[in-house]
Amino acid sequence: MTVQDDRRENELIKLFALKRPPNPTRSGTDAILDVNGYSIPFELKSTTSSSVTTVRDFGLDHIKKWQGKHWLFGFYNKQGTELLYCLYASPTVMSQWISEKEIYIMSDYKLGEIAPERLTLDDLYAILGQKDSYTLPDARSLQKKQYTTQQYYTKMDLPQGYSPERMLSILKERCRYLIQRGSTLNNPHILASYFQGWERITENHAQRLRELVIEALQDKA
Repeated sequence: MTVQDDRRENELIKLFALKRPPNPTRSGTDAILDVNGYSIPFELKSTTSSSVTTVRDFGLDHIKKWQGKHWLFGFYNKQGTELLYCLYASPTVMSQWISEKEIYIMSDYKLGEIAPERLTLDDLYAILGQKDSYTLPDARSLQKKQYTTQQYYTKMDLPQGYSPERMLSILKERCRYLIQRGSTLNNPHILASYFQGWERITENHAQRLRELVIEALQDKA
């Protein structure tokens, strides 16, 4: 997050009387709203245009993270210095956009689950040559920096090395990583048309947000 993005996010938190979660990085929650005994998790986004950018590599992990989240959007002037208005979205309102993106990437994700299991020892031999045992450099040539040093040693099933079967398993993991990495979307935008007809919050921000959240919770019940 850039300094300016961080400043705008802090401004939204203060304006709407939200609070930071104890560990925002680990929880994946930007802010929390306490209302009627509930702690409501929020995703915060700000923009200087009519559309909203999301994340650099959108994948299934983001879909899982965002399901059940409430959203707050801050729309700023072109310079990012003045807040013009805000929009609130319940999980139900955001579900259509999230579902569309899930459908878009799902076939690639499933390919990433199926294709690695089709690899055989012959495929391993074609890549690394046929050996009775493989070395740590052999393993690193496949998984690069995707494993920690400790993980490389933990996966050894021979004294200071790997059996062909274990190296095939490492090859499958690499294949799965590459396909699933390629299945992510690069910063999908929430287009201005998606926000059409939404209520713009321009005053009494904290009070109005709580009213809208309570309405969303009642509708869900």
